[in-house]
Amino acid sequence: MVTDTITDSAAWAEVDLERLADVAVTATLVHFGLDPEAFEISVLGCNDARITELNADFRAKPAATNVLSWPSQERGAEVDGDAPLLPDSDDVMGAELGDIAIAYETCASEAEAAGKPLADHVTHLIIHATLHLLGYDHVRDQDATLMEGIEVAILGKLGLSDPYRV
Repeated sequence: MVTDTITDSAAWAEVDLERLADVAVTATLVHFGLDPEAFEISVLGCNDARITELNADFRAKPAATNVLSWPSQERGAEVDGDAPLLPDSDDVMGAELGDIAIAYETCASEAEAAGKPLADHVTHLIIHATLHLLGYDHVRDQDATLMEGIEVAILGKLGLSDPYRV
């Protein structure tokens, strides 16, 4: 498996987070022609209290959020709208792409508000976080457009709808 998934919240029993994470990460890496077996991502399924602590510790934002990611290396593009450099599957240092934490309560609330299945929303957020590990971001406008387009393409390949479409 490309992901090492653990949960510290019993609520995650509602969905198979390990399977969803594997599907989402694999689809993302395959989208870029990367061999999923050459990489590893750690995924923590947690609750809002835990993600609030993580968000406070690492981003100085003491509030719950849906997903956080910590890339093992900085891969971001310097120019707004350019694709970041992809990791090399032959580089042992690049094998660990980073870590993801995802909060059950926030995800469940967002999925309910959007009228979509929790599994679909979680899959989207894991794809989103994996793109962050690969160096994609959405702070600058053209970067956000690029990242969202890639998310929609990967979700489409999985038969899931465009989350940005109103």
